Amino acid sequence: MSTAGEHHDHDRDAWLREGLLGAHPPAGEWDRPGAHPGAARVSISFTADSGTERRVRVPAGVSVFDAASWNGIAIDSTCGGHGTCKKCRVRVVDDDGADPPVSRLDPRAFSPDELRAGWRLACLAPANTDIRVEVPPLVTRPKAATVGVGRQVILRPAVQKRFVELAEPTLADQQTDLERLLAALDDLDLRVDLHTVRALPRVLRVADFRVTAVVVDDVLIDVEAGDTTDRSFGIAFDLGTTTVVATLLDLSTGTPQAVGSVLNAQQPFGADVITRISATMLDPDSLGRLTERAHATLDELAQEVCREARVAPAEVYEIAMAGNATMTQLALGIDPEPVGVAPFVMAARSFPEVRARDIGVRVHPGARAYLFPALGAYVGGDIVAGMLASGMDRDRRVRLFIDVGTNCEIVLSDGDRLLATAAPAGPAFEGAAIRCGMRAAPGAIEGVTIGDEDVSLQVIGDVEPAGLCGSGLVDAVAALVGAGLVDGTGRLADGTAVRSRRPRLGARLASVGEERVFVLRWAGDEGDLARAVYLSQRDIRELQFAKAAIATGWRLLVEEMGLAARDVQQVLLAGSFGSYLSPASAVRIGLVPEVSVLRIVSAGNVAGEGAKMALLSMRERAGARTLLKEVRYVELSDRPDFNDRFIDQLAFPS
Repeated sequence: MSTAGEHHDHDRDAWLREGLLGAHPPAGEWDRPGAHPGAARVSISFTADSGTERRVRVPAGVSVFDAASWNGIAIDSTCGGHGTCKKCRVRVVDDDGADPPVSRLDPRAFSPDELRAGWRLACLAPANTDIRVEVPPLVTRPKAATVGVGRQVILRPAVQKRFVELAEPTLADQQTDLERLLAALDDLDLRVDLHTVRALPRVLRVADFRVTAVVVDDVLIDVEAGDTTDRSFGIAFDLGTTTVVATLLDLSTGTPQAVGSVLNAQQPFGADVITRISATMLDPDSLGRLTERAHATLDELAQEVCREARVAPAEVYEIAMAGNATMTQLALGIDPEPVGVAPFVMAARSFPEVRARDIGVRVHPGARAYLFPALGAYVGGDIVAGMLASGMDRDRRVRLFIDVGTNCEIVLSDGDRLLATAAPAGPAFEGAAIRCGMRAAPGAIEGVTIGDEDVSLQVIGDVEPAGLCGSGLVDAVAALVGAGLVDGTGRLADGTAVRSRRPRLGARLASVGEERVFVLRWAGDEGDLARAVYLSQRDIRELQFAKAAIATGWRLLVEEMGLAARDVQQVLLAGSFGSYLSPASAVRIGLVPEVSVLRIVSAGNVAGEGAKMALLSMRERAGARTLLKEVRYVELSDRPDFNDRFIDQLAFPS
């Protein structure tokens, strides 16, 4: 290997030791010079031996293993994606016909012929361009599942299955069926569901007293005929305000079997939690309808992932759910009005025993539901799940966790202390309140680059642009600031002044009524704004308000901890929006501290990852409870200096 390659390997090992990018950075960062995390998105088509195909989009440079893990695609691994177990074998085919780069560990896992055929270790294979990946079937049953930002979980679920062979009763041994079974499980101190007692006499006799006991926590929820110990499943839900995601997990191996997502059916009641709370205040019947819609969404996804994996719903014995405080209370049928008005009080931070059927999910009748506890009215269970998945309490570095959305949750840790707050960012990042805004769907501009005289767009689905989503909005404004077409105050340049120096860019500066706009894409003739996709002056102001709220929030936490912005060593951008936000653009507009882009990590759907961890490990649930005691919540709304600090953050960094 060349000297340059040796230097890259040295950097790789050093960065892994220091944890600059979580457990492991995107493999492509040292495999291709000048790689720019978050600067572009690529498409990966995963194909299994069964012939099924799944296409996903991820930031360029992400490893194939991480791309699969984020999207619930099972690739065998026991080392957590460090290249040491050599189990994550996949065949990578570049759509451009180029051979994928060979890592220093690939030759130890594959023959020269296999390398020429495209076989690579998924955890070290970067997705730098659009690729196709052939995933072989799992050949082992790993006892550890890698989830979160490189976190590894020891498999210890609440669900246990015990196969027992019981002596049949006789006239000399008239012990009851339940006593007979509990005697065989005498190492467990169990409570018993009535459902179990009802089914017990028939099941025992049909199965010749050879049965499997199903236990969740300390409750015997069922007895099944024969040995069914290899069939045990759970569903992890991320109950988002906009999108709900479900992942079906095999609890005996820790591997995902299917994943599904759908828009939250509560959307007609408003795009954010405040409007949904308002709906319950204006119409008392709205609470019931919102609860019904939450149940319908959760159950629809549960049935979908079970069908996809060919798992009977009755084989799902537990679910875990991470959601913000309002979404959780609505799912439970609890009036959220006190959450939406000062002093912002929840009904409870954690809840008593809940069954899956209590939140409308039709799986096993005795299935339990684990709901993540919340820190406060606006730092809910989804953020606790995200902190758990990203190990915010397990790292000695100064780390900043930001879940960017309508309500932006922020957590700061220095290894000893944890502070959390929430900032009202508004709907700009969802594409709402933006003239040509839209959700991140086919046709949405998600990336913008401005050269001397040209504009390059990245569009989801590689179709004609139809609008601008949140990541595209941030990219567009950052590019305009960088090109000098937007000044530090956020004001768009005058087209007449720009045309003399840069005529093609100047032609894109136009007006709609009295408002200045910058045209990203002409849909018809140049100058026809009727169907054009453009960024308006008001759109830039909306983004300024959003980024100022977030920047004020994290700066106040940094000061509360007695630190400065330069002390932040890592920034985690969480949530689906954070996964596609360009780190360079986030720094350029002042959304996050001015740190190296290599220290800004797209953490992905950490709320969903935390829910998976809760299903797979009782130890992690204990960690979530501990976080409630360790995190101090900082309320911004009662700070007298908040408005002044907010105004200070409106400007873009010079």
